[in-house]
Amino acid sequence: MASMKCSLISTWSNDHVIQLPEFRSRGVKATTRSSFSVLCRKSDNPMHLEEEKSTISIGSNNNESNKRLRILVAGGGIRGLVLALAAKHRGFDVEVFEKADSTALRGEGRHRGSIQLSSSALAVLKAIDEDAAKKIMEEVCCVIGNKVNGFADGVSRAWLTKFDLSTPAMEKGLPITRVVCRMTLQDTLANAVGPHILKNKSKVADFIQEPNKVKVILEDGQQYEGDILVGADDIWPRVRSKMFGKQEASYSNFTCYSGLTEIAPDHIPETTSTVGYQAFLGCNQYFVLCDVGEGRMQWYAFIKEPPLTTLIKGNKKKRLLDVFGNWCDRVIAAISITEEEMIIERGIYDRDMIYKSWGIGRVTLLGDAAHPMQPNLGLGGCMAIEDCYHLILELGRVSENGFNVHMSDEIISALRRYEKKRMFRVGILHEVSRTASKMLSQYHSYIEFKVGPLSTVLSTLQITHPAIPVARAIMQLFSAPFMDWAITGHG
Repeated sequence: MASMKCSLISTWSNDHVIQLPEFRSRGVKATTRSSFSVLCRKSDNPMHLEEEKSTISIGSNNNESNKRLRILVAGGGIRGLVLALAAKHRGFDVEVFEKADSTALRGEGRHRGSIQLSSSALAVLKAIDEDAAKKIMEEVCCVIGNKVNGFADGVSRAWLTKFDLSTPAMEKGLPITRVVCRMTLQDTLANAVGPHILKNKSKVADFIQEPNKVKVILEDGQQYEGDILVGADDIWPRVRSKMFGKQEASYSNFTCYSGLTEIAPDHIPETTSTVGYQAFLGCNQYFVLCDVGEGRMQWYAFIKEPPLTTLIKGNKKKRLLDVFGNWCDRVIAAISITEEEMIIERGIYDRDMIYKSWGIGRVTLLGDAAHPMQPNLGLGGCMAIEDCYHLILELGRVSENGFNVHMSDEIISALRRYEKKRMFRVGILHEVSRTASKMLSQYHSYIEFKVGPLSTVLSTLQITHPAIPVARAIMQLFSAPFMDWAITGHG
């Protein structure tokens, strides 16, 4: 009999489909006995599909419940919620511990603004929970992938390179890149996960590994047991520190100032109907403008400067206008029409990525806990979503192969396979995000004449720096294939 493989076949448009391994075939609620059919193929050719009357029955007895994998998640942010949703639909027992109240309006939404959801991240969300993904894409997202996106010179406003984020996605049958408010995305995911899984105001203080289980100890003394523990607790990770020792986060030498403003045509000369994402580059500073829908523009100003703790507090708007005073009108207008109280500042930190292994025994990491990235690529959250997908796939294969899900060796092997699978992709993006910030120290729009009696006069002529055409040619040559891989690949 020919071997059979089961797949989720989801149509994104009339002409394109994407295939991702199914999460829901074991995600039927185990409170009643149920049966359902799955779509299988008898060969590796994706066109050879036929429906088999394969039936899986799930009972409600305690023995079945005891056989399910128990996953404990430290961190109830976006990455922790996506993991919980994937585990839930795979039929695993999962509990998420969030130190704060994830349903409350927190500073994160204003500090960090919108989050970019790449084509691959959206495809993963669709494979995990079609209803939640549909709500996110159709109701709360703003499409930017079908608009003009790219890098431009901060002073002249001339484009250095543009990205085509639409064509590669359509060719692969993927949704087009979008942006969404972080808090809205988190609320949507929390509602899909359910309050019985997400435990707010439950900070993980410690954990203890035993041969066949892991025990989580909360700050209030409560204890929970599971088969594995996943650290999804952001750039200040308690789980990572327990395994590999405390490591101070590295200051990137950049401070980010962000603002959200209404768009007025007489203030922003270029309409949002054509530009989705535009990053203006300069020496030791850059400025990002992103359309977030409903007539609003989110902007981020990155300036190389000492940590906030050493800076003299003052008028942020005035400082930004001083720093970007000679830049193009589009940047100046965005800053000028933003109210002072809507401008938020935060230092940009990251950590060295762990390359050998992200975990020990029954514990592993994902997202920022394993590979925190600087925000200049806008892909940190997307990589965390991909992590969730691959982690649950590896854990699902343990039960699919007939192994006891509580067996130590099989569970540990699955965790290490997940980590190894993700190392290459996130390792490249982690290094690129760091290198991009360092390269800005060498960027100059025009030749600077610093000495000589005519230095002032010559500088006012704004003679294009000879490296600019070279940089433009390099960007245009390599940016397209790199962005294609970063946005539409899934590792």
